[in-house]
Formats: sequence, C-alpha cells, structure tokens
Amino acid sequence: MGKNKLQRFAENETFRNLVQPEFDDIFGKDFHLKGSWHTQFFKNNNPIVLELGCGRGEYTVALGEKFPNKNFIGIDIKGARLWRGAKTAIENGMDNVGFLRTRIEFIRSLFGSNEVAELWITFPDPQLKKSRLKKRLTCSGFLNSYREFLTPDGIVHLKTDNQTLHFYTKKLLEENEMEILVATNDLYNSGLANEILSVKTKYEQDYLAKGMPITYLKFRLSGSKPLVEPEDVEPFVI
Repeated sequence: MGKNKLQRFAENETFRNLVQPEFDDIFGKDFHLKGSWHTQFFKNNNPIVLELGCGRGEYTVALGEKFPNKNFIGIDIKGARLWRGAKTAIENGMDNVGFLRTRIEFIRSLFGSNEVAELWITFPDPQLKKSRLKKRLTCSGFLNSYREFLTPDGIVHLKTDNQTLHFYTKKLLEENEMEILVATNDLYNSGLANEILSVKTKYEQDYLAKGMPITYLKFRLSGSKPLVEPEDVEPFVI
C-alpha cells in the first residue's frame, strides 16, 4: 500500500465529517446514526441528500456549496478517495457536507424511514454482465432499499455515460409505473444542463473528452409495491 494512501487513511480518522462504521456496527443491525443524522450529525432539520458512489466527492461538495440550506452526504467504500472530499469540505468550512465510508449494500442499516430527501447516483459501475445485474445501483433490489428511507416525494438522479444502464433503468421505472420527471440520453445537447447538472466529476470530464454523451434520469420512487425487474432484461445484459 502506498505511503500517501496510508497517510490519507490516518488523516481520515481525524476528520469530524467522515463516518466510518465497522462491519460489526452495520451487519444485521442498525447503525447508531440511523434515524438521527439530523439531530446528531448535522444538528439541524434541513433536507438530507445522498450521493452514492461519490468517489472524490466532487458532486457532494459542489452541491453543498450551491445549497447551504441542505445537508449532503457522499457515500463510497474507498477511503483514499473520500479523503479528498472530506478534506475539501473541512478546509471550506462546510458544516452541511459529510461523508460515509461503507458499501451501498448496507444502506438500509444506516438511514431511517423518511430520513433522506434526495439521491444522486453519479457514474456508477454499470455491471453489464448478467451475473452482476443485482449489483447495479439502479436494479429493483437497490431501488426498493432506497424507497425505505426516502421521503414520499423524494427524488433520485442518475447521471451515467453508459447508455445500457440508462435505458435499463428507464425501462425498469416505466414497467413499474414510477414517475420519470426528466430523461435524456445526451444531456449536454438537450438544453437541460443547468448549473446543477453541469457539475462535472473527473470521470465525467474524461468521458466528455472522449466524445461520449452523458445520460440523465430524474425520477420518484412512489408507492409501496416492490419493484421488479423488466420482463425483457436480456437486451440490457451481456
């Protein structure tokens, strides 16, 4: 392991805005902050917004700057990446930005009913192999999990360069009669790229430099009936 990575891991332990639950804290049980992020972590009642797979936290920090009256939590499993976002937020005095090191599979142990107002999923691994379908962050299993802690009018955003993931997610939502608010398979040629959607992560900048179009979906997860996979899922896997 590189020296810089070890230094970052050590510094992470000192960051007040970075939560790193142990496996035993969340496996098969509720984490102590579940249902209490407003009161114990942010110490206010402002809406909470999550970024899943946040990497270096570019989107989390940028959104925190633009919306000081909302709380933001970037989630990733890579501690060396989270170091950058957490350090930037501290250096900029951003009390409305936090980070959480964990696997998304444990997210139901970390957030309570109606605790989260909004979700951003930015450039996740598309998990294109059929054997990895259940790992997609927009598969029915994950969407059902998100709905357990989203508010009834909660919003989900998906930005990805992967057309397969975009169309798969769109079809899943349509077949489960979820409300799609915005859908485009070429964001920057759609006229929809406002100040928020124009925030670019390092991955997005790389994709754009290669001439790859960026897709975007904005939707709500309503109702209580479990979402199921599209019937014709085969065209979306390899």
